Amino acid sequence: MNKIYEPAFGKNDIRGIYGKEITEELFFNVGKSLVKYLERLSGLKPSDMYITVCMDARTHSPLLSKSLISGITSEAAHVINLGLAPTPLGYYSEVAELPYNLTRGNKVISACIVTASHNPKEYNGLKITYNRRTLTEKQISELKDLTFLNWSDNICHENSALIREYNIVCDYIKEMSSKFGKIGEGIKVVVDSANATGGIVGPELYRELGCDVIELFSEPDGNFPNHHPNPSVEATLDTLKRTVIDNNADAGIAYDGDSDRIGVVDNLGNYLTGDKLLLVFATDVIAEYNKQGITPDIVSEVKCSQVLYDTIDKMGGKSHMCKTGHGYVKSMMHETKAVLAGEMSGHTFFKDRYYGYDDAIYAGCRLIEILAKYKKINPKFSIRDLLKPFDKVYTSEEVRYPCPNDLKKTTLDNIKTRIANDKNIFNSPIRDIITLDGMRIVFNGGFALIRQSNTEPVFTLRFEAETKEECEKYKNTTIHLLNDELKVLS
Repeated sequence: MNKIYEPAFGKNDIRGIYGKEITEELFFNVGKSLVKYLERLSGLKPSDMYITVCMDARTHSPLLSKSLISGITSEAAHVINLGLAPTPLGYYSEVAELPYNLTRGNKVISACIVTASHNPKEYNGLKITYNRRTLTEKQISELKDLTFLNWSDNICHENSALIREYNIVCDYIKEMSSKFGKIGEGIKVVVDSANATGGIVGPELYRELGCDVIELFSEPDGNFPNHHPNPSVEATLDTLKRTVIDNNADAGIAYDGDSDRIGVVDNLGNYLTGDKLLLVFATDVIAEYNKQGITPDIVSEVKCSQVLYDTIDKMGGKSHMCKTGHGYVKSMMHETKAVLAGEMSGHTFFKDRYYGYDDAIYAGCRLIEILAKYKKINPKFSIRDLLKPFDKVYTSEEVRYPCPNDLKKTTLDNIKTRIANDKNIFNSPIRDIITLDGMRIVFNGGFALIRQSNTEPVFTLRFEAETKEECEKYKNTTIHLLNDELKVLS
């Protein structure tokens, strides 16, 4: 039986197709074992543990959430049920000042978020934190082993005496409004919540900040009837782009399925990739820290443009590259004491004036603040005015190349061997090969990237060069190498 569920335990979370790798039975047993695991990590008795649980808008999330809560309370730990809420509000529950009657003065030891983020509607999953940090790959593996070791076929009903329900949205909006004031006055934004969780928070908050807000798809609906909740896929932003242009808005903001990733389009409807968006935020953050004589550390991941890293360093920051995945980014932020981080996918992490986790709704507040600040100086200001360094290179869109999970490692190892044996395989001098996360093959003025997706049976590919023609050459060569290897292995 354990083999059925084993693929659901990934590097950053638990995730799979509902009814196959993800079931109520699994979530009940994960809940039970999580309490045992937290007892091991913290030394606390279950009766002294307070765990928050929230969920996304997927149709099966309520059933999974109920089973998870049953598992947790069956071990006598307390649950604060936040109901439908964005993932970052789950994280927020660990730092917020919750009413005394909820926790009796105890800290929230863990947040559990039932979600499959941006995946299609048939997926679901679970994100877990401990002591305000996402479980690491090693910790998820240990939890998996403990879950299978203590497996129970009897799903008990939850202990209602240990469950308290709480709506944390009001607390969040109140705190963000206090932090930012009326910084949005004079700014018009379009907000696309993709019928996911962001619609119950983002539009209301931005209005509190003084913005003129136009809403798209704010009503939560786990069938995602209007478009897939993944703003890093540019095709999902077509309605957002048109609405921004038609209403002469300053920007468009989109959220993914659980609102921890942001997508942004400028006033002309141009999509900002995650590295471009991070540069917008970095420009603002670096300027503020440099005024104090401080060089801020900023983290990003292996898929991002070299322009991002070079520009951060030239502006007075210190850039760091890490593996793709929010767990890896958070770990490197902790190691380097970074104040800002971001991924190509739109995960954006602010330690500067915030708590350090990925929150698309908060990132939207910071974007609005930047727009307002520059527009006071120049009423014609556009986000693209901060992105001129990217004009010097051509960067491809992310290419998703299908590959069964069990063939990924062998395929990548074989390609590494081929490149090692033929340094001229790209017909361009190879300056460096970075194997931090897959392969980033670095050329003068560009790179080709092959990496394994952490959540889906695909390789993600990305290419950059000084010209479109050179970029296409890197892309075609890489795809040719992958085709060759998979023909042999399949």
